[in-house]
Amino acid sequence: MRLARLFGSNLARGGSATRFSFFFHMLVRLASFACRTPAKACFIRPSWNFRKMSAVKDVKAVAQIGTHSGSFHCDEALACFMLRVLAPQAKIVRSRDPAVLNELPLLVDVGAVYDPANGRYDHHQKGFTETFDDKHKIKLSSAGLIYKHYGREVIAELTKASAEEVELIFQKVYDSFVEALDGIDNGVSQYPTDIAPAYSSNTDLASRVGRLNPGWNESGIDLQERFERAIALAGSEFVDAVKFVHKSWLPARQIVKEAMEKRFEEHESGEIVVMHNYTIWKNHLLKLEEELKVATPIKYVLYADDSKQWRVQAVPVRTDSFESRKPLPEAWCGLRDDVLSKESGIPDCVFVHASGFIGGNKTLEGAKAMAVAALSMPSPAKKQKTSA
Repeated sequence: MRLARLFGSNLARGGSATRFSFFFHMLVRLASFACRTPAKACFIRPSWNFRKMSAVKDVKAVAQIGTHSGSFHCDEALACFMLRVLAPQAKIVRSRDPAVLNELPLLVDVGAVYDPANGRYDHHQKGFTETFDDKHKIKLSSAGLIYKHYGREVIAELTKASAEEVELIFQKVYDSFVEALDGIDNGVSQYPTDIAPAYSSNTDLASRVGRLNPGWNESGIDLQERFERAIALAGSEFVDAVKFVHKSWLPARQIVKEAMEKRFEEHESGEIVVMHNYTIWKNHLLKLEEELKVATPIKYVLYADDSKQWRVQAVPVRTDSFESRKPLPEAWCGLRDDVLSKESGIPDCVFVHASGFIGGNKTLEGAKAMAVAALSMPSPAKKQKTSA
């Protein structure tokens, strides 16, 4: 009854597939919150005998998108979502019948052909080696292929951002979201295979999409409805990733860049950055060091916390690392308040973490004094890990 009152009796009386189709289109519309890359065709399995097709000149006009039937995965679910951001009217056709697939203007994750000019985006065929660009080594899945060719258009549609902003978002979202799906679908481990993981993780997006497939002992399941749910799940997280980069990560980049450019005003070494306006900084700092050709790596970042006291944080060796370039001095680690102030000779100290990755002082002047003193003092000898 609620559906009938809100959206009309036809939707309320419709099946679950109808309702998922409706909510998918609503998701795409709500996602507007605020390219293609040339490639060589890769024909590997001529047994499919696809007819010669005209190029897909306007994906927004596509009425049907084909993918394989049977069990589904996160890569084709996300690929279909991205295409339907541009072509929300497109119907998803799931089949493995060449006679059916041959008639469709766009295929993803099926057909054993990679030919962008003719709307073919599969990655399973022998000889396929396409990556996002020369800097990336992970082979693309169907999600990566569609993102590479249409990602800029999708991001522009979702964000209404400028061309320069779209390019930055495009690169960041691949690194932080899409590449992992490419790696998982292609069976690429995150770490050497001879290292046993300390625990099992099945909470990633690919695993959650996979669990939407019917269980071995389930019957009478509407696979089309399940796949629509997979599309909606993958799409909602993709939209969240794009939104975060656009609304949070991108504005932070300019703040970090300005602070880095003023670092010699804070200390002659250039190894201390003061964030007078706190923002997320780790990824930006490491990337901007390369972009700005910083000769001496930055060691410490200072910023005010929620209580208006100041933090001194050591810069990590990598964005995803718990190891710091230069932890705070070993003699300070684990000390607090007056004991720390006495040991360091710096007034108003609050604490230094036991690992030395972060410390605090009541004032900016005190925090800066801690950072300056730490530059010339011994750090803990071992690689330090934290739970930060």
